[in-house]
Amino acid sequence: MVRISVTSNPTAEWIAGQVTDAFPWDEAPGHLIRDRDGVFGPAYTRRVRAMEIRDHPTAPRSPWQNGHVERLIGSIRRESLDHLIVFGEAHLRAALKAYASYYNEVRTHLSLDKDAPGFRRTQKIGRVAAIEILGGLHHQYVRL
Repeated sequence: MVRISVTSNPTAEWIAGQVTDAFPWDEAPGHLIRDRDGVFGPAYTRRVRAMEIRDHPTAPRSPWQNGHVERLIGSIRRESLDHLIVFGEAHLRAALKAYASYYNEVRTHLSLDKDAPGFRRTQKIGRVAAIEILGGLHHQYVRL
């Protein structure tokens, strides 16, 4: 599942809180790959150590070392933000929340044999209708 949160001024404390929210203490991963942004400060370092997560910063200017994140960021940009004019932080939060819902519940993924992560029953009867997502940028097709 993808979880997206936004802040205009990230701090080490905010990132530490995001780590706590993303991973319950008893289900934390053993390793966490991140870039070398200066915002990853002592509060972040203390949190990941307390959760027994090994911190792995990537080499400078090496996005290929974190391909999964780069792919997700690229998908968010190509499939959503590149097609929107954002009118402030609240609008950006709403667009990212709608995209995360679409990505996790509707969008098909090749790694899932062209299925969506959310469970969907097969619909064989009824007229096909399109439900607009992100103002018509994407669609979910269902039978009525």
